[in-house]
Amino acid sequence: MSEREAVRNARVRSKIVATVGPACRQRLGELVEAGVDVFRLNMAHGTPEVHGETIRAIRGLEQQRGQPLAVLVDLAGPKIRLGKLLQDPLPVERGQHFRLLREGPPQRDVDLTCSYRQLYDDLQEGDAVLLADGTVRMRVTRRAADHVELVAESWGEIRSHQGINLPGVALRMDTITPEDASHARWAVEAGADFLSLSFVRSVLDVRQLRRIIEEAGRACGREPLQHPAVVAKIEKREALAELEPIVQAADAVMVARGDLGVEVDVAETPVVQKRILAVCHKYGRPAIVATQMLDSMQSSPRPTRAEVTDVANAVLDGADACMLSGETAVGAYPVESVAVMNRVLHYAEQIMCGRGAVLSSEATPRALHRITAAVVAGAGVVAEQADASLVAVLTRSGATALALSHQRLAIPVLGGSHIPETARKMCLYWGVEPVWVDGQDAEGDGSKVLLQRAEELGWLEPGARIVFVTGQGVVGRTHNEVAVYEVPAE
Repeated sequence: MSEREAVRNARVRSKIVATVGPACRQRLGELVEAGVDVFRLNMAHGTPEVHGETIRAIRGLEQQRGQPLAVLVDLAGPKIRLGKLLQDPLPVERGQHFRLLREGPPQRDVDLTCSYRQLYDDLQEGDAVLLADGTVRMRVTRRAADHVELVAESWGEIRSHQGINLPGVALRMDTITPEDASHARWAVEAGADFLSLSFVRSVLDVRQLRRIIEEAGRACGREPLQHPAVVAKIEKREALAELEPIVQAADAVMVARGDLGVEVDVAETPVVQKRILAVCHKYGRPAIVATQMLDSMQSSPRPTRAEVTDVANAVLDGADACMLSGETAVGAYPVESVAVMNRVLHYAEQIMCGRGAVLSSEATPRALHRITAAVVAGAGVVAEQADASLVAVLTRSGATALALSHQRLAIPVLGGSHIPETARKMCLYWGVEPVWVDGQDAEGDGSKVLLQRAEELGWLEPGARIVFVTGQGVVGRTHNEVAVYEVPAE
């Protein structure tokens, strides 16, 4: 077996999120073989009907493989876009003057309109208006009765329906649009495992989405553990000002570097990424790093050196998962992109396992029970000192598995649950291999199923030691238990 084949077959601890689109919708099985753990459905593209078919295909695939696979539904959020330009594309020269109309269609080439009709009221003299992913920068110079005058501060080219970024502008629009709320309710009914909220500005946005999820869950008869986990996408400067409360209120976080790299100085983006990941570590929240990770692979079978370094550094910074967007959704090499990312993650992990983080003592609704945190920390010490080859955890909510994930143990972790939604959520936890455990097995210690899965993965050898950790409320009235099992020698 070649080194590349060995790496491909190795169990990578970091997780891969892949966006589903026309380039890969018929190749989901190949993506799983290449290393995908979580499938992202972007509600900015496609209809609930199309995405519903994809979810059914994923559920069929996981039953066929006997392997939990997670679905992340990504809400589009209040993206502001240019309207139709009279000249499309429109060259922009530095110093050129434009008009953003309050209402009505453009009358001249330099007239701009947008999808957010109240933008005229929110803009003030001196505000920056960024177009074409931030490559074209304009400044508000004057407010008139029926338009806002802008002057271009850079050269470039703009096109109809491109996004508009407004760093530092206090917008009065809601973060969760009526369409987002409708899509969130659909996602709950469809059985999504994660629901991500775009353009989060404050902790109130996260709480509002959670209320929508809870109401939708009650309406369709789903238990709280079956609700999708809330993922806060950090891509607005306002979110950075309220970062810690947002991270605490969310179940997971996404570093959405596309719009974030426009909202803040692009040179500041790597530092901001490290800051977000550090806060996620402090509060024990899984973190996804996204956008342009292997962007060149949309059209090339090989990534750039800078891209693979970026992926590796995300892992070394502590990301639980890396995400592919256009690479898998519309790119020419979706499966190859996943395979490359899998190999990069494998090599990066060789120098970072065991770099555990200390959980904050701050109490939040989703914080670990203190006894659970203490038992899990002890289990990690026992595993290392006993030279164990595996840590196996049986969990109802997934909290125990998440705590083990946060330790970044060099030892593999098996996470078993009889609740399918809990097993799927563990697909995002670094270093945790999720396993379904039959309900009757869960009434016991569940060890047989976990041992069987460990043997299938080639993790059991004669004389090997396994540390079993049982979460709160799984076995009788016990809080948490730790036991060490030794595989009989042949």
